[in-house]
Amino acid sequence: MTRCFGSNVQEAAPAAPEMPDRIGQETTDAASRLHDSRLVRWIFLALGLAALLLAVLGIFLPLLPTTPFVLLAAACFARSSERFHNLLLAHRVAGPIIRAWREHRSMPPGVKPWAFLLMGLSFGASIMLMELAWHRAMLAAIAVVLAFFLWRVPVRQSSR
Repeated sequence: MTRCFGSNVQEAAPAAPEMPDRIGQETTDAASRLHDSRLVRWIFLALGLAALLLAVLGIFLPLLPTTPFVLLAAACFARSSERFHNLLLAHRVAGPIIRAWREHRSMPPGVKPWAFLLMGLSFGASIMLMELAWHRAMLAAIAVVLAFFLWRVPVRQSSR
């Protein structure tokens, strides 16, 4: 309540965030997620661009995953740049991945076995190609950490 010339006037409640009209159009609350510090926004922007670069490299390199880096880039852009965040959400390939992760926080059914298979094949081939034992051990350790991370991601129920 605010006093206005001796009378009580109730302040208007904050408006609810607008819902997107179509796929690819983000809500207007992105500005409220931006970090307050300009320096931190620049750091998040640099991290987001680096993650996006790694995601693009992951398309061509079998050991580098694409989806986690796209999700990381989206999270960094949400805290640093409304423009880059909306561009990423409007992208025809990355946008649906990000929106599905936001909505479900899980993997689609059938994706996890394929991820384990491809990860095992690519790490197995890479380990066999390495000559030095410490390279093999390093790759095996990375594979174990990634397998543990992948195992922890839930699988959503199919919508049949």
